[in-house]
Amino acid sequence: MTARRLAGVEKSAIRQFFDRAPAGSINLGLGEPDLPTPDVVRQAAVRAILEERNGYTPHAGLPALRERIAGDYGTTPESVIVTAGSQEALYLAITTLVDEGDEVLVPNPGFVAYPVIVRMAGGRPVPYGLPAAQDFGFDLDLFRRALTPRTKVVVCISPSNPTGRVLSENDLKMMAAALAGTGVTVVSDEIYRDLYFGDARPASIAQLYPETVVVSGLSKSMSMTGWRLGWLCGPAEVTNSAVVLHGYVTTCASAISQKAALAAWTSEAHAARREMRRTFRARRDCLLRLAAMHGLRAVPPEGAFYAMVDVAPWGSSLAVAEAALEQRVITVPGGAFGSEAERFLRLSFCVDEETLTEGMRRVARALAQLKPLEEQPV
Repeated sequence: MTARRLAGVEKSAIRQFFDRAPAGSINLGLGEPDLPTPDVVRQAAVRAILEERNGYTPHAGLPALRERIAGDYGTTPESVIVTAGSQEALYLAITTLVDEGDEVLVPNPGFVAYPVIVRMAGGRPVPYGLPAAQDFGFDLDLFRRALTPRTKVVVCISPSNPTGRVLSENDLKMMAAALAGTGVTVVSDEIYRDLYFGDARPASIAQLYPETVVVSGLSKSMSMTGWRLGWLCGPAEVTNSAVVLHGYVTTCASAISQKAALAAWTSEAHAARREMRRTFRARRDCLLRLAAMHGLRAVPPEGAFYAMVDVAPWGSSLAVAEAALEQRVITVPGGAFGSEAERFLRLSFCVDEETLTEGMRRVARALAQLKPLEEQPV
């Protein structure tokens, strides 16, 4: 018999729709960049494979890589753990911080893994609303109302999965002020922070609130999802415990991926990031034009590679996603991310513009077959 903590834990809706997709389906569901890993990173991996011995690294990761990561946050290498992707970093952070019965504030809508990992750690996920009525922007009153004396951790993500919205510096200042003196730790998921469409990289709450643990990595910004290279960066009392857990669970992140990741701080890699941002911005603009052309309202994302498209007139997000799947296009029902997104589909623009155009045509065809609710017989 499996442990009780796993009761009800199943594949995410994202994976379920992907696994059920018929042949020839267009994937507007998974958040995986279709762009190649930058050549400078791939060449570094080849050199490591051909020229070096690739045994275990220190549990916390290669010192040179931890130094580069620490430099991004103005901290010391001792505050950094290199992990098998940001997902492991998230698991380590929550498991290290949360005791049985602790409350953990999670964004609604937010990444599907947050409440699951909190429950597995024995905690209680408590949503704080990012209201659909405000295009999923930060609402200080709703955030304050969610805080209680039992709140141990707050999870935030910017840019957001699923909405692509960015928490402004003012939003983060308000969040930090609301948490001042509480002893609550923030876990800041910054995996999309280098994929932004404005002039400047989004702010991090770590710059404003010392009790912050940052979770991030190279999966999205360097198109390295399968390389499993992430990190956790935070106060010593957290990382000192988390690295012990990491050692028992993973031993260390892949030595080859770590050595290749050293190239992610080169001028060639920075140029590749800029080009990726240009590509995804063009695709975002294409998706927004296509949505408008088909009579759909999309919430403009400021980062990541997702957009939320309002499908409320046609029924539940699940029903619409099922209808889209019948038309051989994979989407994700917004309800999978929380109640605030129930009216929406999350669409990923990790495909070229020609494929995106055909995918949106199939979505429109699915909606045409469903018909708006007001036209359906009672």
